[in-house]
Amino acid sequence: MKAVELKKAYDPKDFEDRIYAEWKNNGMFSPMAEDNEDGEHFSIVMPPPNVTGILHMGHALNNSLQDILIRYYRMKGLPTLWVPGTDHAGIATQHIVEKQLQEEGIRRQDLGREKFLERTWQVKEKHHDIIAHQLEKIGTSCDWEHERFTMDEGLSKAVRECFVTLYEKNLIYKGEYLVNYCPHCGTALADDEVDHSEEAGKLYDILYPFSDGSGNITIATTRPETMFGDIAVAVNPEDERYKDLVGKWVNLPLTGRKIQIITDSFVSLEFGTGMVKITPAHDPNDWECGKRHNLEIINILNSDGTLNDNCPEKYRNVPAYDARAMVAADLKEQGYLVKEVDYNHEVGHCYRCNTIVEPYLSEQWFVSMKSMADKALEAWQAGDVKFYPKKWENTYSHWLTSIKDWCISRQLWWGHRIPVWYCDACGEMIVAREDPSECSKCGSKNIRQETDVLDTWFSSWLWPFSTLGWPEKTVDFTRFFPTSTLVTGYDIIFFWVARMIMASLEFVGEVPFKDIYITGLVRDKTGRKMSKSLGNGIDPIEVVNEYGSDAMKFTLSYMATQGQDIMIDMDSFKFGSRFANKIWNATRFLLMNMEDRNLVDKKDFKLNVFDKWIYFRLNEAARKVEESMKSYRFNDGASAIYDFFWNDFCDWYVEASKPKMYSDDETVKDQTISILLDLLAESMRLMHPYISFMSEEIYSKLPNTEGNVINTSYPEWSEERNFAAENDLVLNLQEVIRGIRALRGELQISPEKRIKCIIRVDISDSKSDFLNNQTDLLKIFLNANEIIIDIDKSSDISGAVPVAGSGFESFVFVKDAIDVEKEIAKLENEIIKSEKNLNGTNKKLSNEKFMNNAKQEAIDKELSKKAEFEEVIAKSNKHIALLKTL
Repeated sequence: MKAVELKKAYDPKDFEDRIYAEWKNNGMFSPMAEDNEDGEHFSIVMPPPNVTGILHMGHALNNSLQDILIRYYRMKGLPTLWVPGTDHAGIATQHIVEKQLQEEGIRRQDLGREKFLERTWQVKEKHHDIIAHQLEKIGTSCDWEHERFTMDEGLSKAVRECFVTLYEKNLIYKGEYLVNYCPHCGTALADDEVDHSEEAGKLYDILYPFSDGSGNITIATTRPETMFGDIAVAVNPEDERYKDLVGKWVNLPLTGRKIQIITDSFVSLEFGTGMVKITPAHDPNDWECGKRHNLEIINILNSDGTLNDNCPEKYRNVPAYDARAMVAADLKEQGYLVKEVDYNHEVGHCYRCNTIVEPYLSEQWFVSMKSMADKALEAWQAGDVKFYPKKWENTYSHWLTSIKDWCISRQLWWGHRIPVWYCDACGEMIVAREDPSECSKCGSKNIRQETDVLDTWFSSWLWPFSTLGWPEKTVDFTRFFPTSTLVTGYDIIFFWVARMIMASLEFVGEVPFKDIYITGLVRDKTGRKMSKSLGNGIDPIEVVNEYGSDAMKFTLSYMATQGQDIMIDMDSFKFGSRFANKIWNATRFLLMNMEDRNLVDKKDFKLNVFDKWIYFRLNEAARKVEESMKSYRFNDGASAIYDFFWNDFCDWYVEASKPKMYSDDETVKDQTISILLDLLAESMRLMHPYISFMSEEIYSKLPNTEGNVINTSYPEWSEERNFAAENDLVLNLQEVIRGIRALRGELQISPEKRIKCIIRVDISDSKSDFLNNQTDLLKIFLNANEIIIDIDKSSDISGAVPVAGSGFESFVFVKDAIDVEKEIAKLENEIIKSEKNLNGTNKKLSNEKFMNNAKQEAIDKELSKKAEFEEVIAKSNKHIALLKTL
């Protein structure tokens, strides 16, 4: 064989783009494997990124873990499909386009619906191309031929089928209800699209005079501007304070209206004065109260969040928040305002633009969710879906048991337009799968389509089966549905996960996936969630450009402990980069030593104890990876690969093989390099799901491989490689070496200094025989000039430092390697220096002024120094005591 020379320095830019293009252009992401007899497959659908920007580190984590799964099962020989795609993200995308128009000084209404949608499609295409490029850069092996978009032709057909079917089942209805409304986006929001946060506000106590002039009552509210929609004042029927007031009328300040005092048990006896103004059109509790008492409903808001004509003229067309101050000032001037106090309370904000959300009475479309939620709960209880980690099942079940009907209409232009038409001639409402050309009742051509669009999640909840061709029963649907696993974040368990399960059970009759793996959040090193506003995000492409895709994926997977968030910064990815460099350098070393060697057929290998041990370790690594894939413990799989290749293969086996690589016996050299190459090839297969690009690049350079590693078989645990006895022998040898190396480190014996060691074994057995045969190897690993295996315990050990072990005891003659007196003096000086530093630190920490005024970082720094000095003193004293025994 000829030596193969890899570049001296590992540089992923040399091959990552080239290899990805090769994979993609040769169809290697497609489900190439034939169907199994039992129909087993592995398929996943990518949670579709919104076409509103670029991928963040959360996307990188999510797609890295999916990539590990799909590559693993592809190599296991299953038909695999990973469906990529993007989401049209109704509110978010329209918000971006409207901001662009605002910068140009125009509104969407100036463009008109068609022109606005043309502009939005352009934004979609631009961002889609960015996202697709990013997914390729991070190495996602999804099948681009199956790529979908939530507003493509097929998915649009699925959305219509879903809407019409639910309408036919009386599960979709239209009605006037109180909804969350974003004045900025100009649309209704579902409850779970409102983000709540505590904010500083005011609590106003307002006088409502009795209409008969007999006095007044006091009402507490945080939103005095809504009083123009007041219909009644309610008290708790159990409140003895107000029993005589029930039924009386009061004047509504700043208006000419009168309202009555009623009773309702929802009123808290403890809050404020125990009297609550009832504003059915602008408070969810008041809405329910109004329905119970059949109260009039007065809406005081325009759709842009300003006060409307139901308010006194002075306040009309004033934004609600500004009107609050005006109303408070007028109440004070006219003697109605008793007091106002600071008050913190929960305020809802639009999850997209952060505008304060107003409860708003409007006509909307809803999905009745109770029956579907019950089915989804039953599926979970029956074990048809399983969460990893299990704790997220509580979130799932809690949301389903307390579910409300879903407001699905949005007052937007970008999205799936609701498939409903109204006949202006006869008033008929038409719900249809295909666009009608005339009224189905009277035949009039004078029909118009509903202007609202559907909530973005209405298309996303069909994603696992619509992407495979539903409502048609396509080949893809038959082969790959239900999908195998969903990988997603915990923030959309109710937005998306639960809804997908409900939709799948409703339309297909089975769950869309069996396993749901919930990733942790990616946070910065201080534990803060990464966000644009904090400026602490990390661009995955910057990581790839700096360290390579493999380094990023391996680092993220190594840190992805199930159920825990990941705290990283840019430097964190040096971990994966160091491992990649280790792999590269080890490979380079082995390939350089192929010159003039003859490759020995694997069936002719003659394995010694060390050879059997390394195959045993490889066998165990394959088993651990398999277990990690089944349990979604990605970090366990990464650790198994890291430990095997860095520790077992590089640090032990390659080092132990070097004497044979440079042997005078050509046969020994041929076999040694052949085994090393076999192990290297199998290592590339082992690590490919985690380190995809480099494993492909190296695999292609090896003389003992054919084809691509991406579609070769994954290593599997084999009984033939279960060399447990040989593993025990080598573990015993490693324990001897580690113990003596630890002593060298503690006594700071220079690596160049050669030492003499005597190893006494408790009994004569296979372990002692193996040690006796490995003295040359022990000398190499310990840098020893003499190794004696003292089976009969007859060797002189005077002047040696003992190192205890299991079944043996080592004795190291350190006097031959160091000047004991000089070392003791050095350690004593170190103690004096450290004690002086410790005293200075203790004085600082006992200084009350320092402790009261210093920043916590400064205090923590001093505490860290204190611990460091104490450790140095303790270790130095221990070593002095040890050296004085010699």
